[in-house]
Amino acid sequence: MDLKLKDKVIIVTGGSKGIGLGIVESLLRENAIPVIVTRNKESVLEVLENFKTKGHDVFYTLAELTDAEKCKSAIDATIAKYGRIDGLVNNAGVNDGVGLESGDYDGFMTSIKRNLAHYYLMAHYALPELKKSKGAIVNIGSKTADTGQGGTSGYAASNGGRNALTREWAVELLPYSIRVNALIVAECYTPLYEKWISTFSDKEEKLASITKNIPFENRMTTAEEIGDTVAFLLSSVSSHTTGQLLYVDGGYTHLDRSIE
Repeated sequence: MDLKLKDKVIIVTGGSKGIGLGIVESLLRENAIPVIVTRNKESVLEVLENFKTKGHDVFYTLAELTDAEKCKSAIDATIAKYGRIDGLVNNAGVNDGVGLESGDYDGFMTSIKRNLAHYYLMAHYALPELKKSKGAIVNIGSKTADTGQGGTSGYAASNGGRNALTREWAVELLPYSIRVNALIVAECYTPLYEKWISTFSDKEEKLASITKNIPFENRMTTAEEIGDTVAFLLSSVSSHTTGQLLYVDGGYTHLDRSIE
């Protein structure tokens, strides 16, 4: 299916690895123009080198997204390069383990800045261009807003906020024909997930205990599957879809996980 994303300029925060990289790769397959926003220069340069071998010249800008001015600079750099913005994917964040018992106020507020505040900032600064293009926003969220996880109050609260902002922006931006949706992730095997799994002495056993509870095919969601769905939500093919929280999780969040 042609998603009609050819030459559309799409900003992807955290686009140099994991889920963000999967989104960028899906956009490239649709001939869109992804812009990677990241704070990790080493990882993005490695990714860009790999893209060049495949004939893709991808633009990136470095930004510490907890800094409002750096968020604005990332938007300004994109406009200076391409003169337009057709879509925004808010993806960057980290499950940082700021819990209720183990955390404190400063840690909690830092987690909110790392995982939620920049979603607002990037959308705020991109909005003038999105109004011109009648573009789309996709917010990447996590099952933790629905299921909880334990020991991660900041991240869970941030994901609840991402869901709420998705619905709020979908309403506020109706007059501009800007669609806003969220894609909710449960268990997706990324380098960050690999790092977490590796903290267990029985890594394979721990992984098996997780995948057996994913109803559909007892496997992890892939970054490609997430990326392809994000591309659909950004495209005019989904032209009457807004304000939705779409779960790409193999049924993990809503199906009975005791199904055998």
